[in-house]
Amino acid sequence: MKSKKKILIVDDEQAILKFLIIKFKISGYDVLAATSGEQAMSLLHESAPDILLLDILMPGMDGFAVLESLRSYSHLPVIAFSARQENQQKALEMGANDFMCKPFNLDDMIKRVARLLD
Repeated sequence: MKSKKKILIVDDEQAILKFLIIKFKISGYDVLAATSGEQAMSLLHESAPDILLLDILMPGMDGFAVLESLRSYSHLPVIAFSARQENQQKALEMGANDFMCKPFNLDDMIKRVARLLD
């Protein structure tokens, strides 16, 4: 039996985070969640997820800072997302594998995660 892939979802908006957690669990993934960049960094080190879904706009350590730190030691697949389309280019230049603009289609996000994990 194949083990479930582990996703770390990072978003400071609780409603969005809960919705993503439920959708990915229903889709067969193990889900970890963080509400800040600092919490995300701890979970990245402790839990070794297979992919990171990362909000860019967060107070404190934002998604760009998480991405910069992560890329200094890891090639973990990352899908960055933001309510601001103008963050796409910078996120991709900093090493995100994909970018989605909020509000995004959850089925599309699940397809993109599956593609990156194949």
